[in-house]
Amino acid sequence: MLEKKSVVIAGGGSTYTAGIVMMLIENQDKFPLKTLKFYDNDYDRQKIVADACEIIVRERAPEIEFISTTDPEEAFSDVDFVMAHIRVGGLPMRAMDEKIPLKHGVVGQETCGPGGIAYGMRSIPGVIELVDYMEKYSPDAWMLNYSNPASIVAEATRILKPNSKIINICDMPVAIKKGIADIIGLEDGNDIIDRYYGLNHFGWWTEMLDKEGNDLMPQIKEHVAKWGYGPAGEANDNPLLEEASWMDTFLKAKDIYAVDPETLPNTYLKYYLFPDEIAAHSNPDFTRADEVMANREKNVFAECRRIATEGTAENTTIEAGEHAEFIVQLAGALAYNTYERMLLIVENNGAIANVPNDAMVEVPCLVSKRGYEPLAMGNIPYFQKGMIEQQVAVEKLVVAAYLDKSYQKLLQAITLSKTVPNATIARAILDDLVEANKDYWPTLN
Repeated sequence: MLEKKSVVIAGGGSTYTAGIVMMLIENQDKFPLKTLKFYDNDYDRQKIVADACEIIVRERAPEIEFISTTDPEEAFSDVDFVMAHIRVGGLPMRAMDEKIPLKHGVVGQETCGPGGIAYGMRSIPGVIELVDYMEKYSPDAWMLNYSNPASIVAEATRILKPNSKIINICDMPVAIKKGIADIIGLEDGNDIIDRYYGLNHFGWWTEMLDKEGNDLMPQIKEHVAKWGYGPAGEANDNPLLEEASWMDTFLKAKDIYAVDPETLPNTYLKYYLFPDEIAAHSNPDFTRADEVMANREKNVFAECRRIATEGTAENTTIEAGEHAEFIVQLAGALAYNTYERMLLIVENNGAIANVPNDAMVEVPCLVSKRGYEPLAMGNIPYFQKGMIEQQVAVEKLVVAAYLDKSYQKLLQAITLSKTVPNATIARAILDDLVEANKDYWPTLN
């Protein structure tokens, strides 16, 4: 019988939290829980989700103790895992991250370009605070961090918390593999054994095999060359593609793939390879943040309120998704030594042979009670190497700017971003971001 574990979800008021709870409940045979805690510094927002999730847990897994709190000591004491997905500044600040660059004709996106840089400056202290709580109250725990922008956060934790038990992760490759599995007729994305290298939201697949070792790449490439990661023809069975912005993103993979048909791309590369086109086709008055607030946030919170009002989660529309599945699978591998093969964001140290060792790269790793062991991806081509090293420099400059409170380094980071056309525009964007983030960023010198 597997030993029961205790988990705190940091970011209890997130729209993804209820989905994680559903996934945890559905996987009690693989990852049994003793205690499930919510932690958030926004009491009102967390209460909406917690009131519903308390009912869900009571009805579906009453053996699990459920606690919701804004007190760090109560939240982080006696836990085995911290599942963190915080958004410092919330969705309103995400909207600023997106709209300010667009005002200057530049990509407005939460993790890419100036928006991602702004978000990173806010996220660093928030994530470090969570690590401090974990190490104070449960020093043997692991933090599984979903908080974006993952590469900047990972670089900050590499410098500020080099010995901490924190793993930075992203579910975008998982979602893409799920879509690919649907395209080629596999039951699940976990049925694909892959080789992948890059940074968070910035990578390429070089190999995809089924579990029998058959090469899936020719079939996948044939599809992607015609339809990207979208469905063939008019079919649309992927719920992720119901939102227009995601449909555009998955279809755009066709054009990204054409730049290097030897590999299969992460969809976020569209922001770096086609930044002027993406900016020109974006609505500066209604960005992805507005879409989330009008759709997912509205729907999830409405369902949570309904559950709380009716006192039952029977027939709930809340479901576990890829976001939740990945983090539960990772926790299980660390807890029960299952040696899962998973894409993680880790210090390079030779995993990509011709990229600097201190880059925080996203590569396949074997996960067990020992932690994670990156797999060697070898040397990579000049095109990917050049793009990766440019983006690594951006991310390192952002963290240096945060640590040194340096306007100059942050200006250099935005100027160097492949999404920004020149230093004049970079300075104009930065000045607007400084004003918008005055309640969150350190005062820059």
